[in-house]
Order: sequence, then structure tokens, then C-alpha cells
Amino acid sequence: MASFHYTIKSGKKGTARRHGAYIDREGALSARDDLVHSSHGNLPAWAENEPRTFWAMADRHERSNGAAYREHEIALPKELSVEQQIELADRLACALAGRKPYQYAIHAPEGALEGAGNPHVHLMCSDRVPDGVEREPERTFARFNPTQPDKGGCRKDSGGKSPLELRQQVTATRKLVADTQNQMLAECGHTTRVDHRSHRDRGLARRPERHLGPTLIKQMADAEKEQYVDYRAAHDDNT
Repeated sequence: MASFHYTIKSGKKGTARRHGAYIDREGALSARDDLVHSSHGNLPAWAENEPRTFWAMADRHERSNGAAYREHEIALPKELSVEQQIELADRLACALAGRKPYQYAIHAPEGALEGAGNPHVHLMCSDRVPDGVEREPERTFARFNPTQPDKGGCRKDSGGKSPLELRQQVTATRKLVADTQNQMLAECGHTTRVDHRSHRDRGLARRPERHLGPTLIKQMADAEKEQYVDYRAAHDDNT
């Protein structure tokens, strides 16, 4: 059953290259068998179509204590086929990244409780908005110059917004993610829908589900797991 899960977090300078390798299952992580698909887009010419090069330069040249990337983590509907999930991930990348450089990876680890796959996408986006000006890596991540854009770096999409504006943006983004998923579900002939609103906003009495964690789940007897799964199915209110 499709359920809505969306989180966004910031990655500090110095962590982008490593995190890109993590979601792409590079190096020691290549032994994991949960990578379904990866892609990227909107990279500047100097990156030569390599996300690792772009993130390495972000780690080197972004301002101290600044965000080198934003990461959107989104659950993908299990009702969709792998090909449809990839199409949905592409749509989400276009909707959330826009013209900004991005990299994403779809993971589908086995669910610890239900045994079914848990498909989700990690979408890393730069805050730097391309403006058609050719820049070297160091200049790309420099401070934006509003009067002479070609003398400064790319503008940061998150710059100059108040806390209220940022909260409103998060709410609007959650709705955009849900709407994009529901459009895809409808196109693929499914009646299931997801809802970005909280239980309180939807007038539901159900409490948020407790996160069990893999350690506790391993300690549960099979009968306990079945009861928990049955309860979850009976109270599923995302449709």
C-alpha cells in the first residue's frame, strides 16, 4: 500500500562527495544489492558529467559552515513497477531540482518487518542556480553578485528567505511531492493515493506509528510481526 514519506535535510560543506558515493553505492558499498537506478542532471561543463567532480568542488569551494547540498528522501509507491518508479523519480527530480545540479539514486532494501521491498529515492540538489554564465569551479560557489552576476558566483536558491518563508516552502514542497506521486499513480491505473498532510490536519485520531528499528524487529516473534503488519494494514489511511 502506498504511504507518504518525505524528508529534507542539508549537507554541510565537506560531506557532499562522500554522501554522493554513499547513495550511488560506490566503493565498499558496492556489495549492497539495493541500488535500483541512479541518474544526474544540470551539471556545469567543468564537471564533465560526473556528479562526484561537482560535489568535490562544492566541498572545496562552498563557504564555511554553508550547505553543500540539500537531500530529499521520498518513499516510492510499491504499486508501481520498477520502470514506473524510475519515471516517477525523474519527474520528482525535475520538479524539485528545476535547473539546479542534482544526483539521485533509487534504493529498494528488503523491509525488516514485512519482508517486502522498501523503494525510495535519495535526491541530492545543489542550491546553486545556473544562469548561463560560464564559471570555473571556484567562481561557481562564490558569493552571488546581484549587480554584476558574471563577477560573482551562482545565486543560491535558499538565500534571503525568512523562517516563515522557509516553512511555507517546505509545506508547498510536501504537497508537490504528493501531487506528483498521485498523478503517476492515476496514469498507471491505480486508485491508491498518498496525502502529505499530518494526521491532525486530516482530522484523524490515529497516533503516528512508532519507529521500531531493525534491532527491536529482530527480537520480535513471527506472531508479533504478523500482528503489527495486520494492524498497520487495517489502519492504513493513505488511500
